Amino acid sequence: MTPAATLSGRKILLIVGGGIAAYKALELVRLLKKAGAGVMSVLTPAGAEFVTPMSLAALTGHPVRQALFMPEDETAMGHIELSRWADLVVVAPATAGLIAKAANGLADDLASTTLLATDKKVLLAPAMNVRMWLHPAVQANVERLKGFDGFHGVAVVGPDEGEMACGEFGPGRMAEPAAILSAIEGLLAGPDGRPLAGRTAVVTAGPTFEPIDPVRGLTNRSSGKQGYAIAEALAELGARVTLVSGPVALAAPVGVERVWVETAKEMQAAVQAALPADIAVMSAAVADWRVDGVASGKIKKAPGGPPSVALIENPDILAGVSAPGKLRPKLVIGFAAETTDLEANARAKLSRKGCDWIVGNDVSDDVFGSEGNAVTLFTRGGDVESWPRQPKSGVARKLAMRIADHFKA
Repeated sequence: MTPAATLSGRKILLIVGGGIAAYKALELVRLLKKAGAGVMSVLTPAGAEFVTPMSLAALTGHPVRQALFMPEDETAMGHIELSRWADLVVVAPATAGLIAKAANGLADDLASTTLLATDKKVLLAPAMNVRMWLHPAVQANVERLKGFDGFHGVAVVGPDEGEMACGEFGPGRMAEPAAILSAIEGLLAGPDGRPLAGRTAVVTAGPTFEPIDPVRGLTNRSSGKQGYAIAEALAELGARVTLVSGPVALAAPVGVERVWVETAKEMQAAVQAALPADIAVMSAAVADWRVDGVASGKIKKAPGGPPSVALIENPDILAGVSAPGKLRPKLVIGFAAETTDLEANARAKLSRKGCDWIVGNDVSDDVFGSEGNAVTLFTRGGDVESWPRQPKSGVARKLAMRIADHFKA
């Protein structure tokens, strides 16, 4: 589905916050208009330090709203009506201040009032210094916004990793306009904005933990961020999603049913309980082995040295879901986390497990726990698609749209 087909006639309200990335908002407007969308804009005082009202007005074809109480606006389209006019509200750049106001219900200017008053979904494109983005308060505010219950919600695109205007490097750069356009397309795709409406999905995420004794266990460094992002992206496209999660420190995505598990056997049981489903995305990093006989008490040091621990294989959840039968999902997607020979290992796993697609990613350098990922999609039909490093939310949305296209075809 092309952006023009998806966005033709759609109404986008763009809130432009302050920051050097504000210049990208002008290119985003150009792309939206080219795709057939109508755009109105709110420019914050800080945003006006970087782009001019005249530039936004010329590109959108509408007056730019800047103040909460403007008589000429209140007699036509006041701040409440403006918040309801759009099909989608986009904040780009979304500064730490705008995010904090939205997360805490503050409404002391036009931008924050609009975010509080809207009854439509909101897309945030954060942009700030890396240390600001990684600050626990900012992360908590983002998670709080994404976790609000209700009939609409907040989605986030980016930020990207890279060099900042301040010279520092890391996550915090606003997503590129094309990536924001893609996220908008995903949120508004289809006649009702939900191309996977009526579909069901089960997603696994995070690590498993296999106990050795009441204190110790076998696990891995998976953060669950990629799987959680996939569950969120599928839900945004209308799927009813069950997220089977190992132990992670993440909030459940909006509109997703989360099932907590710890061990591989518990994950297997939870996945089976979630079937039948149309889609299965097995992104969890499941432990290959577990201890044959968990000690009832803490194993103590002894003069004879470390104890011997016997390991046995865990159930193969992906192969089990992929096996022919009435409960097999129509599309089964596995993940291959590799440190060497990515393509050969991913292709072998695709064949061995019997799934339909494999998402291969090289985890040898800064993937577990990070905000970004670069993956290659392999299909049983022989297609190969390499997606460059981008935020895990971007990978998730791309995969979700690929899934939607598969079912449309």
